[in-house]
This record gives sequence, C-alpha cells and structure tokens, in this order.
Amino acid sequence: MFGYVEGLPAFLAYFAIGLAAYAIFATVYTHLTPHAEAKLIRSGNLAAVTAFMGALIGFSLPLASAAANSVSILDYVIWAVIGIVMQVLAFFLAGFTMPGLHEKITRGDMAAGLWGGGIALAVGILNAACMTY
Repeated sequence: MFGYVEGLPAFLAYFAIGLAAYAIFATVYTHLTPHAEAKLIRSGNLAAVTAFMGALIGFSLPLASAAANSVSILDYVIWAVIGIVMQVLAFFLAGFTMPGLHEKITRGDMAAGLWGGGIALAVGILNAACMTY
C-alpha cells in the first residue's frame, strides 16, 4: 500500500520549489516593469492581465520541463533560475521590439498586452524545448 506514495516526498519538494520559483519570478517581473501589474489588473486592465499571464505561462513551460527532466532538486533549482533569466530577457525583448510597450499596456492597449504576453510565451516554449535532453 505504501509503495503508491513512495514518490510523495519528491513530489512535494518539487512542487514547493516550483511555487517558490513562481513567487520569485512574479516578484522579479513586477519589479522590472515600469507599470504596476497588480493595480492595473485589479482595475480591469485586460492588456496588463494578458501580458502578465503570458509571462507566467511562458515561465510555467520551462519550469514544468525542468521538473520533468531534472535529475535532482539542485538540478531543478538551477533550471528554474535559468527559466527566470530567460523570461526576464523576453521582457526586455518585448519592450525592445515594441517601443512604448509599457505605457501602452498601462493605457489598456490590448495589442501591446498580447505582444508582451506572446513574446513571453514564445520564449517560454523555446526555453522549455531546449531544457529537454
């Protein structure tokens, strides 16, 4: 009977580290952006929601890939940090390729929100694929 839950400690460890990685990523991301995501999202700004959710989903993909492919907890943590770094680069790439992106998101420009979220998602997909070995 206990053989079914043998992997529970590893699951709990990976899950807790994943949640911590989300918190770290969200903190880093929201401190980098010149607009206040939480305030904009609470006020119903769909562009901000779209950009932020794209970033979170973009980070989720490599985080999931790292969890599935890591050989140890340390390996998972290292790849989670790499995922955070790559998503931060995606943030700068989105801003570089659409001048005024953050001001547009603040104004509620959905095209800007979709662009920022889409870049984050595309980078996340590539990042996740590159983490498989």
